[in-house]
Amino acid sequence: MADSTGLQFVSAYAFEAMQKVDVVRLAALSDPELRLLLPCLVRMALCAPADQSQSWAQDKKLILRLLSGVEAVNSIVALLSVDFHALEQDARKEQQLRHKAGGSNGESILVSQLQHGLTLEFEHSDPLRRLRLTLSELLAIMNKVADSNGEFFLKSSELFESPVYLEEVADVLCILQAELPSLLPIVDVAEALLHVRNGDWFLCLLVANVPDSFNEVCRGLIKNGERQDEESVGGRRRTEALRQLCLMNPSQALNIRAMVVEECHLPGLGVALTLDYKPDTADEAVSPLVSYVSGLLLGTNSKVRTWFSMFIRNGQQRESSSVLWQMRRQLLLELVAILPRSRSTHVPNDGDLEEESSSGYSGLREEHVVKASALLRLYCALMGIAGLRPTDEEAEQLLQLMTSRPPATPAGVRFVSLSFCKLLAFPTLVSTPEQEQLMVMWLSWMIKEEEYFESAAGVSASFGEMLLLVAMYFHSNQLSSIIELVCSTLGMKIAIKPSSLSKMKTIFTQEIFTEQVVTAHAVRVAVTNNLSANITGFLPIHCIYQLLRSRAFTKHKVSIKDWIYRQLCETTTPIHTQLIPLIDAYINSILTPASKANPEATNQPITEQEILNVFQSSQGEGSRGGRQRYSITTQLLILYYILSYEENLLASTKQLALMQRKPKSYSAALMDQIPIKYLVTQAQGLQQELGGLHSALLRLLATNYPHLCLVEDWVCEEEVTGTLPLLRRMMLPSNTCRYTQSQLHQAFQKLPSSSPRLMRILEHLTLLSPGDLIPYAEALTASMALLLEPAVPLRILQTLNKLWMALNTVMPRRLWVMTVNALQPSAKLLRQQRYTQNDLMVDPLIVLRCDQRVYRCPPLMDIVLHMLNGYLLASKAYLHCHLKETADFDRQSQTVSSLGVPGQPDTPEVTREELKNALLAAQDSAAVQILLEVCLPTSEEQGPMPGKLKQGNLGDLREVQCLICCLLHQMFIADPNIAKLVHFQGYPQALLPLTVAGIPSIHICLDFIPELLAQPQLEKQIFAIQLLSYLCTQYALPKSLSVARLAISVMGTLLTVLTRAKRFSFFMPTLPCLVAFCQAFPPLYDEVAALLVQVGQVCASDVATKARDIDPLIARLQYLKEKPQEALVQGGGSSKLTLPQRTAEELGGADPDVQLCYCVEATFMDIISSTLHGL
Repeated sequence: MADSTGLQFVSAYAFEAMQKVDVVRLAALSDPELRLLLPCLVRMALCAPADQSQSWAQDKKLILRLLSGVEAVNSIVALLSVDFHALEQDARKEQQLRHKAGGSNGESILVSQLQHGLTLEFEHSDPLRRLRLTLSELLAIMNKVADSNGEFFLKSSELFESPVYLEEVADVLCILQAELPSLLPIVDVAEALLHVRNGDWFLCLLVANVPDSFNEVCRGLIKNGERQDEESVGGRRRTEALRQLCLMNPSQALNIRAMVVEECHLPGLGVALTLDYKPDTADEAVSPLVSYVSGLLLGTNSKVRTWFSMFIRNGQQRESSSVLWQMRRQLLLELVAILPRSRSTHVPNDGDLEEESSSGYSGLREEHVVKASALLRLYCALMGIAGLRPTDEEAEQLLQLMTSRPPATPAGVRFVSLSFCKLLAFPTLVSTPEQEQLMVMWLSWMIKEEEYFESAAGVSASFGEMLLLVAMYFHSNQLSSIIELVCSTLGMKIAIKPSSLSKMKTIFTQEIFTEQVVTAHAVRVAVTNNLSANITGFLPIHCIYQLLRSRAFTKHKVSIKDWIYRQLCETTTPIHTQLIPLIDAYINSILTPASKANPEATNQPITEQEILNVFQSSQGEGSRGGRQRYSITTQLLILYYILSYEENLLASTKQLALMQRKPKSYSAALMDQIPIKYLVTQAQGLQQELGGLHSALLRLLATNYPHLCLVEDWVCEEEVTGTLPLLRRMMLPSNTCRYTQSQLHQAFQKLPSSSPRLMRILEHLTLLSPGDLIPYAEALTASMALLLEPAVPLRILQTLNKLWMALNTVMPRRLWVMTVNALQPSAKLLRQQRYTQNDLMVDPLIVLRCDQRVYRCPPLMDIVLHMLNGYLLASKAYLHCHLKETADFDRQSQTVSSLGVPGQPDTPEVTREELKNALLAAQDSAAVQILLEVCLPTSEEQGPMPGKLKQGNLGDLREVQCLICCLLHQMFIADPNIAKLVHFQGYPQALLPLTVAGIPSIHICLDFIPELLAQPQLEKQIFAIQLLSYLCTQYALPKSLSVARLAISVMGTLLTVLTRAKRFSFFMPTLPCLVAFCQAFPPLYDEVAALLVQVGQVCASDVATKARDIDPLIARLQYLKEKPQEALVQGGGSSKLTLPQRTAEELGGADPDVQLCYCVEATFMDIISSTLHGL
């Protein structure tokens, strides 16, 4: 608003005095300054105050004394003497009249016909007419603003433009607004004043006389403002008015700027206020302008970012007097101010580089480094986000700053990284050969000084790694990765075209970093000490990872194995996110050659001795002595490397066989010395700090070591490591006497006399954590056989079982081998036959070749079954790996040997797979059969009556049977084919009641019993019917009913085809099963009765041919079939029918048909008895 130039505005000093009503300050004002504030002061002096205090009375006297010498006070007093109520009524009538007339300037109630111009009328008028003239003009402007729909206009008003009467008009304006606030809201008046000349001056006077309305007026003007104020005259006038208001009240300038950002209006005002802002304490680090613009462009509010970016884009097209150009000039001045004094566009040649460097060439002062970094980021945001096109001067000075050399501090490292990324993001800053030479020299300086900066600054992440990483990306043409790297370092998303990096790519790959230089330099880079996720930035590990991916090491025959091993040994929690990808890339470079032409171009794997060094002092399955040298993170990473290496080796066997390569696998002896389960248990408690390492290890374990992932083990771990055991250990006094392994061993040797002492030792051991139990493992397992002697208390056995299960959570594999060897029969122990882990995986049934007394010792049997289940799973994984290791190489050799033989079938692999499956099935079924045999009572356990056990042996046998049935249930669920195979093989009929009642999953046998009935062997058919009879009783389901009907039908069919001898051997054991069918399913009674009658008829007819009629059997059977109730009555009313007593001679000496006849009759009687008993 150049039209108000020359007018005196209210000073900040005067406004503050008005705000605080500081009479002393007001008295110090000059007459011209005081003249601007008279409307408010006169009203203050004349109006009745709300404050009746003595202090205000004194202040009021001072104000009156102050006003007494000012002549203009009289005219203001006259203005205040008018009847404002009548004036307001006339004004409202005029508003209604104008509204009806459509806003046209017709008749006026406030002002009659004007004889002269508005200025002359104002000069000659009395106070009331002056008020009416000003009010009429102001209402006309306000109405026009309301009807303009946001379009700006400038109203030519003689009253507001005459320099002679400006002060008088301002007085009238202030009095009108103060006395008629409802008619003239101050925000609407402020909006109207923007549309007249000198409006900003009037606005400042108005607000100065009503100082408490400052924020309200500013917010109203901002809300009604334009989104882009520089593009229109109205926007610029509004910005200038608000700027003058803030100059009058500088303490509120930052609050007004915050309103601008909140509303996303008037961006030029925000910049102007920042340029005007003079902080009380200057911040040497970053200027207010840099902070403000950076906050807008780099903040999280995308709406604000877009709004301000539009201001930058549009503002570049305007003349140099705009706010944007003022901002750019100020930023450039700040940039030049921190440039090293010796910088110039002169580029020294290579010969005088050392001299210039030693004389302080390009040295950026330490106190300017942070400010320089902030300026660099701001210019990146302006150019990359807001689209600022730098002038030649800006580009030149920016390049001078970017290629300056900061001191070796963390802030200096950050500045160099930002400068380097800005060069990559905006390569157009380098346009001339001199500038390009300057950049190359600066990059060479970076390479040379990188190690010194890292050591002097004390930071792990230096710019050297970033240089190396960018060079690798350029060599592998991963331009998108460079763009991601630049954006993440700068902390902003910038659209960088890959094509713009072509010049930088040429400089990097041909002049500075050839690929061979990159690989040679990378190996010499020191590893990061105590690498963890807390160390941010770009580290050597990022560079090595990219070189591994691009196969640069193998291509140039540079060994990287030692560097990777050293870095893995220098890790700690929380784990760095790049470690797992690094291991994966390293394994891939070991197994897969860089090119088919050179199959030997691979990296070397970590040696077994190096791996053992990591675990030599670890806990768990390894030794426990000595201080742990390597962190748990290192051990877990090495474990992940081994397991992943072995898995990838198996997966790549086909490709390796085609290339005639067979990388070495790690030995089983090495794997036995690694405490796998202990490490995984430790990792479980560190999941938050290990990232995805714990889940990756679990996946590898489940694939390669399924016996370490048993569900019951996880459940048992909850019992061992849960809250209750923790509380018990907390109650253990620290000064408790600790028992040694030798004391434990002696207590075992003196059993049973030492039972109380042994019990005390074992109870104490239960309070220890599983890790603390490891030293006692050998003493506990070696003496297990001694517990099989008679008179050993059961509590000792149960406590030992509990301790064994606790040890199983940390050292299962070693514990299992020791236990299997300890439980061998005494004859084998004398031969000193010691089994190894490999022996037990090849033949899991070794576990069951233990001392026979174990089979009647439930606590130890529980341990044996646990080991058996584990080794069966381990054997499956072992055979699968063995098959995978050898199959592809065998097939490859066969393919090579059979070249030229067309049509030869590729059968060996299929045969090997089938053989493996057959071996596993035989192994599982053999284990099940042995366990079922264990469930049978021995001759010593049999009582005097058949089927009855001695009372003393009942408990142990029953508990062992329960444990075995539980394991069989798990095996049948895991693989139903085992159940099918075992039942096709058959087992003693005496075990059927136990298996059907004790194995819940045995109901799956209903699926294959029809197939078993179709077998040609009578033994299998008999077993199927016997099994079915128990299943029907246990599971009376519709499916059981249908299978029972099928079995009855099969029996009827076999009756017609079997010979006399076979008929006897088939029906004698199967006829009693019909009783169970009828008992479970009464609807089958008719079919069963018909079958029995049929069997009786066949047998009776065969007997009749021998001229010897034994009994009218058929007649009796028909009678029983048709009238079972009467047969019951004749039997004396007893619910249990009895047959006539047969002599031993009759039964034993009778031929098979006679015996079968009696069996049919006995079956009939049992069915009737059970049916009627059920009624």
